[in-house]
Amino acid sequence: MNNSSKTKRLVLSSTVALAAMTFLAGCSLMPSYERPGAPVASQWPASAGVKATDGTSSAASSAVLNWQDYFSDPALRQLIATALTNNRDLRVALLTIEQARAQLGVRQADQFPTLNAAALGSRSPNSNGSINSTYSAGLTVTAYELDFFGRVASLKEQALAQVLASAEAAQTVQISLIATVVQTWLNLLADEELLAVSRQALDSRAESLKLVELKLEHGAASEFDRRSAQTLLASTRVTLAQQVRQRALDENALTLLLGQPLRESQRAQWTPDKLGQLVFAELPAGLPSDLLARRPDIRQAEQTLLASHANIGAARAAFFPRISLTAGAGSASSALSGLFESGSWGWTLAPQLVLPIFDAGRNQANLDAARVGREVAVAQYEKAIQSAFREVADGLASRATLVEQLQAQQALLDAEAARSKLTQLRLQHGVANQLEWLDAQRALFAAQQALVQTRLASLQNQIALFKTLGGGTPVAAGLSTPPSGVASQLP
Repeated sequence: MNNSSKTKRLVLSSTVALAAMTFLAGCSLMPSYERPGAPVASQWPASAGVKATDGTSSAASSAVLNWQDYFSDPALRQLIATALTNNRDLRVALLTIEQARAQLGVRQADQFPTLNAAALGSRSPNSNGSINSTYSAGLTVTAYELDFFGRVASLKEQALAQVLASAEAAQTVQISLIATVVQTWLNLLADEELLAVSRQALDSRAESLKLVELKLEHGAASEFDRRSAQTLLASTRVTLAQQVRQRALDENALTLLLGQPLRESQRAQWTPDKLGQLVFAELPAGLPSDLLARRPDIRQAEQTLLASHANIGAARAAFFPRISLTAGAGSASSALSGLFESGSWGWTLAPQLVLPIFDAGRNQANLDAARVGREVAVAQYEKAIQSAFREVADGLASRATLVEQLQAQQALLDAEAARSKLTQLRLQHGVANQLEWLDAQRALFAAQQALVQTRLASLQNQIALFKTLGGGTPVAAGLSTPPSGVASQLP
């Protein structure tokens, strides 16, 4: 056989071997992914007060609502921006993304050989009493796995899904942070209004007690009337003390959310009349299916499900041969001075194939665990959808009734205010007694507090809907941007 034939046969064998390696390297034992069906109704329940056409009438209903567009109050915007910058929980969530990215980098590096520079020298005595010396230096590749069955690739896909899941988790933390800041801010506004109502009632009842005591001195009132007025005043002081304590607790909660102390200029903007002036835009509910794209916790659950598929691929690959390659090229000599001389150069190639024969069921147990993990991930994904459906349905049902409740509460307050005035006039003319007047005062004070609480509940419900409908923005600082090639992996 001439040299030309040998060369052609060698080239053909190399081409076939390269093609086989390329084909095997493209193999993947991961199961194909199919998104589970949403285990919820296609429309919101009747109690939500949403018409069937409301979910499809607006193409923008499925878009993520930006918090800067929803919250127009400058002071509130400043508080939210401060919290997004300084809150430690959000900072931990963002750093978790970076940690997951670093782990992804490790898995990506496993797909390529690691090239090391190595130098070795040894001297040992032999049986003749002389010294044997060996020196070597060169480049080495140690135990590089040829990923014919996709084990390393599956682990990389699992790490990739973890990166995306971490980004979605950070988005969930950010939305929750924005909503909690606004809700705490609303609590402080309600605290200011309740304190104003209580202080006004306290001043009024202190004056009433003085009047009763003056009447008592002139025989126009009884000791029972004085004790009744004292009881009403003391109960108002109790309520005021409770509200002062609650305001301090709410302020401490906001300080923790902001990650820094509050400024006096921020406190000065919490006026008693501000809560009643706030109006938030009504949020479109969309369809239940829109939650799959809106809610980051659902997207996080789906990425966890994708990671479980990758784990199955890696567990399946463990049943097949694992081929690793150790190679080196460099110079070796028995004398250090001749280490790099001509003729000392050489190379080594040591492929290794390991085929599992008996492992006492370890590989099968790992595969079973990976399959059960996928079923757990499916259940968690479906639970995330069901929980989101319930939260939005609760918010919609509350919105439908809180409007009517607020109107009825305002009418009740107007009626109690009118009754209190009439009772005061009747008492002055001797038609009503002290008990009727005390009852009217208690009812008016309770109605004033209930109106503030109902107004707060209505606004809090709007913020809860903002949160449950997935409002917010992508996480900041560029950490939400997936690594190159990640976006193409999304289902």
